[in-house]
Amino acid sequence: MGKGSRKARTARRAETKRRNVADVFVGRPFEGLAAEPELIALREFVPSATAKLTLVDSGDKEVTLASVLPGAAAAMVRADGERFIGLQVQTRSSDISRDIGRSLRWVLDAEPGAVLSAPDTTSEPGENERLQDLLVPDAELEPELHEDFSWWVDSDVEPTGEVALSLERANAAIQPSERIAPAAYWVLPGEKAHLRWVRQEDENDVLKALARLSVRNELALGDESRYAGSFRAHGLLVPVWDLDPEAHAQEWVEPAKQLGARLEEALASLADQPLDGAERRARDGLIGRQFTLR
Repeated sequence: MGKGSRKARTARRAETKRRNVADVFVGRPFEGLAAEPELIALREFVPSATAKLTLVDSGDKEVTLASVLPGAAAAMVRADGERFIGLQVQTRSSDISRDIGRSLRWVLDAEPGAVLSAPDTTSEPGENERLQDLLVPDAELEPELHEDFSWWVDSDVEPTGEVALSLERANAAIQPSERIAPAAYWVLPGEKAHLRWVRQEDENDVLKALARLSVRNELALGDESRYAGSFRAHGLLVPVWDLDPEAHAQEWVEPAKQLGARLEEALASLADQPLDGAERRARDGLIGRQFTLR
């Protein structure tokens, strides 16, 4: 058999290897970042929010992370030069962190007025493309929630035409939301208010801790609340509580703080206090109350 055939096989194997690397699904794409829970919340259910990123090396350029940009774009530079990358986009690859990292690298070199409509999801993986390579790992994220999407355009610009129409539609779809604790968001999507809390701990540990609180009757935030269930998002568990819709979001800040303390205590107790029979049954019941966020 000739050298040409061997070279062809080697090339095909190399191409297959590169394709397999590109196609490996990353179930927990933001792992290793202190901002992981906030990134998940902004990508999955926070409607209008922005946060300044702490970059490893960007020179004197600043980049703002956004829950969603006009047209669900991956990145844009406003006319005034402010740079944004979006989390809620229409396309994705097997590694969301790499998608967003590529958008971040793009926006650093883009000119005012430029828009990246979709993230690069097809190029072969390269070095220093993931958010873990580009962000300071232990930097926290402090999102600012907005009542509308007016921040999409410069403050001295009056939107017209398609831009104005897009803003009107986006503003009409916003569900009232407030951040009442780190990675914990009050939202009023309809007749019921909810607390959605992204937990960074291991999913099984969170379920065990919730079960321990349930047996102690300490799982609610008060009389006008109840534990509704949980859903998974990018490798983490997001417990959800139903809340009294008549109460203002800020009325839940202190109850959430107290619940967080109880949950932390229950998590710490797992190291030397395994679940008893009642707690195991409670955990099995909590597992049955997992759902998909739509």
